[in-house]
Amino acid sequence: MGQNATAAGEIHIIDDDPAVRDALAVVLTLEGYHVTTFADGHSFLAAVRSRAPACIILDVHMPGRSGLDILKELNAKNYPAPVFIISGQGDIPMAVEAIKNGAFDFIEKPFDAETVVSRVREAIDAASRRQSRAGLGETLNQFPGSDLLTAREREVLNLIAAGASNKEAGRQLGISPRTIEVHRARIMEKLGAKNAADLVRIVLSESPRNA
Repeated sequence: MGQNATAAGEIHIIDDDPAVRDALAVVLTLEGYHVTTFADGHSFLAAVRSRAPACIILDVHMPGRSGLDILKELNAKNYPAPVFIISGQGDIPMAVEAIKNGAFDFIEKPFDAETVVSRVREAIDAASRRQSRAGLGETLNQFPGSDLLTAREREVLNLIAAGASNKEAGRQLGISPRTIEVHRARIMEKLGAKNAADLVRIVLSESPRNA
């Protein structure tokens, strides 16, 4: 408990551009977060092995190890802290690839300070809600193909199946509607669903009937 408490407001920023690192560090420090910055993925990975921060902001384009390489090495799909990818406006395919590799959400350049702060705060809040639900032993429905989905995809699917719009689902999970769309497309592809109604039928079929 003690370690979690000390790391509760810790944010790691990894970007090879010192101007971006400094700008993000200033606004997040002013909000009361403890910020540590890294100029490359190697130094970040060395530091993060000993303790997980509350949130990570990671540039997708860096010399040496790219943001995608770092996501894979971090095993971001199972990482407890939300990882934001910073991407330029022309990098949407890259951002989609990052989400497939476990990124929580992406922040498009150019970004303004208030947006970054509110997105980070929502992500940290959503992560703590997720941990408390896990602590209560809440389990998601089992259904055919559920083992193909990541934990986040299953959360998205449960909200969609409950009738939530992309915007509502994003608000509950602390991610953007566009990222919900990416998850939705991945879920449909994995489960072989043609549309939202198909998804609902799959979820409601529950799991395995005895043969």
